Amino acid sequence: MQHPNNKIDADLLGKIVLARFLELPLRAVDRLVSRTESATGFTALRPWVTVGQLDGAQVAHDAADTPQTQASPVLGEIREASRGLMFLYHRDSYAREYRFDEEGVNHLMSGPDFPREQAGVLRRLRLINTRNRLTHALMQAVLASQAAYLRSGQGLALLPLTQAEISARLRSESNLSVVADPGRISRLVRGLSIALPNGKAVPLGGLFPKPRQVHCHFVDHVIKREKAWMLQGVLCEPLTDEAIAAILKREHGIRLSRRTVANIRHDLAIPDCRSRSQRMNYLAATEGFSTLVPLTPQALRTAVPAQPGVYEIRAALGSPVSEAKEGWLEKSAPPGPHSVVYIGSTGDLRKRLGDHLRGSSDNVLLYKHLADGAARVRFRLINEGWRWAERDLYRVFCETFGTPPLCNRMSP
Repeated sequence: MQHPNNKIDADLLGKIVLARFLELPLRAVDRLVSRTESATGFTALRPWVTVGQLDGAQVAHDAADTPQTQASPVLGEIREASRGLMFLYHRDSYAREYRFDEEGVNHLMSGPDFPREQAGVLRRLRLINTRNRLTHALMQAVLASQAAYLRSGQGLALLPLTQAEISARLRSESNLSVVADPGRISRLVRGLSIALPNGKAVPLGGLFPKPRQVHCHFVDHVIKREKAWMLQGVLCEPLTDEAIAAILKREHGIRLSRRTVANIRHDLAIPDCRSRSQRMNYLAATEGFSTLVPLTPQALRTAVPAQPGVYEIRAALGSPVSEAKEGWLEKSAPPGPHSVVYIGSTGDLRKRLGDHLRGSSDNVLLYKHLADGAARVRFRLINEGWRWAERDLYRVFCETFGTPPLCNRMSP
């Protein structure tokens, strides 16, 4: 809504400012808190402002690789406690809360000569309060709702939990003074990650899966077990979609039609049963690889170690970028040669993959397939002999699919 003089309504402007503030990266928030508390305007407000910490919040000052002089891109970590799971923030600024003498502040602001600098400081302090309170309430709800997954890190333990459902829960069950609508939650979790008890960093948004996403984990799980069953002689050939649906119903109580299983398998880029029967060699060669992670700067910082290893890059070929982005879900079973575009090895996975992403690895064709942002990577850590591991993987790929990966210009 706008006034006749074309100025934006103050309430609407406040909502826009808050929405943008919720989207700020953690490093930016930490810098803002430091700058605000060191400003002269903040010093002048100290008689009416108390610096504190959110009720129930705890900070891990001893968090590994999280020096207090530099903000971590991970919000905090899950730890097991005597009364259940607890969450420890990695920075004081993420748990900061400012308490105001509202009567004194209102009297101060009503003065005709109230400095603009102090007014700006007050606005920033209230924004920090709003973001931190919403974050803390959200984390407590996650601890209660996804405890099994947070303990195990296994995708099968995830429960369907949409952002709309968590929003309704926060508004009905908590004493949160902030409006926790789905839009604000979506903006807040978009760039946040947390560390599980096993040390693995996971996107916070991944803890709010829709039922379809949960079903993807179960279909992927059954197809992974398929390989072991074949090696044990329990199966003579890969499972059909109808057989997968029957196993899901019998063992997990999940009712999916054959067509739904086929659609999920397609989303996961898993070949059909006939194609899988011809690709078991490559499945065996990639045993022990990580799950797929997005080939993005954030994922490289949080999910890819700076250690030696062998890796595989996948990109969507022959499909619109939008479809590719929706279809790329984390999994371990390899697809056909239409999506594996490069196999490589390196002494520093994070650096080498970053070079590919920036186009500085002298492979123009590979960079073209990474430029749309839909590429994914998985890897296996190998301390010694990673070049030989790459050669073996490359050879098995060629033997299995009859052609080398598209962007490998020569054999390793």
